[in-house]
Amino acid sequence: MALFDNPFDAKRRLARGGCTCGAHASQAEHDAAPTGENALERTVEGAVMRALFPHDAERRAFLRSVGAATALAAVSQFFPTKFAAEAFAQAGKPEKTDLKVGFIPITCATPIIMAKPMGFYEKQGLNVEVVKTAGWAVIRDKTLNKEYDAAHMLAPMPIAISLGLGSNPQPYTMPAVENVNGQAITLAMKHKDRRDPKDWKGFKLAVPFDYSMHNYLLRYYLAEAGIDPDTDVQIRAVPPPEMVANLRADNIDGFLAPDPVNQRAVYDGVGFIHILSKEIWDRHPCCAFAASETFIKETPNTYAALLRSIIQATAYASKAENRKEIAAAIAPANYLNQPLTVVEQVLTGTFADGLGQVRKVPDRVDFDAFPWQSFAVWILTQMKRWGQLKGEVDYAAVARQVYLATDAAKLMKQDGFTPPEATTKSFSVMGKTFDPEKPKEYLESFKIKRAG
Repeated sequence: MALFDNPFDAKRRLARGGCTCGAHASQAEHDAAPTGENALERTVEGAVMRALFPHDAERRAFLRSVGAATALAAVSQFFPTKFAAEAFAQAGKPEKTDLKVGFIPITCATPIIMAKPMGFYEKQGLNVEVVKTAGWAVIRDKTLNKEYDAAHMLAPMPIAISLGLGSNPQPYTMPAVENVNGQAITLAMKHKDRRDPKDWKGFKLAVPFDYSMHNYLLRYYLAEAGIDPDTDVQIRAVPPPEMVANLRADNIDGFLAPDPVNQRAVYDGVGFIHILSKEIWDRHPCCAFAASETFIKETPNTYAALLRSIIQATAYASKAENRKEIAAAIAPANYLNQPLTVVEQVLTGTFADGLGQVRKVPDRVDFDAFPWQSFAVWILTQMKRWGQLKGEVDYAAVARQVYLATDAAKLMKQDGFTPPEATTKSFSVMGKTFDPEKPKEYLESFKIKRAG
């Protein structure tokens, strides 16, 4: 699999002739490339080397042991430096301007959706058709079949696709997070006096997809209450647009879902918001902008323009004063198809909870594009915890390969934003600190798990 190729195989490419980036007949020709091209590629190579070996001593030791040429060959295997350099050359015109981007009609997709009616794509010279799609498996399959150029995906999906979980393996990337927070556990009104999850044995609960933050957060929440999510309750995958109808029909007792599904259940009087996902893990990722490695390599300038559109739209959505304007843009039938008041309650964070209270939580949903690689490491621990992922995995390597923090940081800087200096961070989930440097110890600390 491409994710786990030995990077030193690139040394053989040099031995056969050619260069570290694969675009020149020899390394000498590569080194003699025009100054702008060469300098930008060297910058990318240097950034990747620093990401792979953050400590100066380790980096110098590596260079001494293998030599500069082999080191650059190794870097080119971990990250397509030529294509990254081309993608970040701002003067480069998009190779393809007519694009299709799939989305699920939920507020998590706000930057991808709003970028169409509010002109963010056009600003980058792109003509993007955002295509409403029925469910996550359809999104995945249409993207893998190249019917969509890129897509709104759940944060774990690019990892699952890259590892061949639920589909044939294909190198996939997540260069930007769409939203943080923005989910909730909603229960049927008949359960308003059963607020303690310890009393939920026998419940039928829904999540949008097996490879979703919703699934992992719900399982985490239940397990912390001593409920085994595989034996004490039933968890089934239900597309978000069908969740409220299933709750109304008494097919399920509740769900951990994206908005506006939770707020629509309150609006229709069939459910109440039990807990916001931010109360489980504040500023957790949920959805993402995702694209295949092939798309990045074949159309690097288009990729850069599309990613820049998403980053700029995300930055605009992050400002509270813009939320009502955005709600009006994405509520119509061709996008979310929801009453404007439902979308406004979600985006502004002033909302009815279904229990007679009006709550004010300004960051009920928020928007932050930076794809922290520690998010990917946490997701991998949960894939392992619940038996989706078997055997050994190089957590850090997969996170670097799929969550393209370097790409996001580069474009953020170009557009005047200030990205984080690091690509990983620790955080707390239900009071338990997660250290991305110790994923195995974290996984072993759980009493309820299916880890293999």
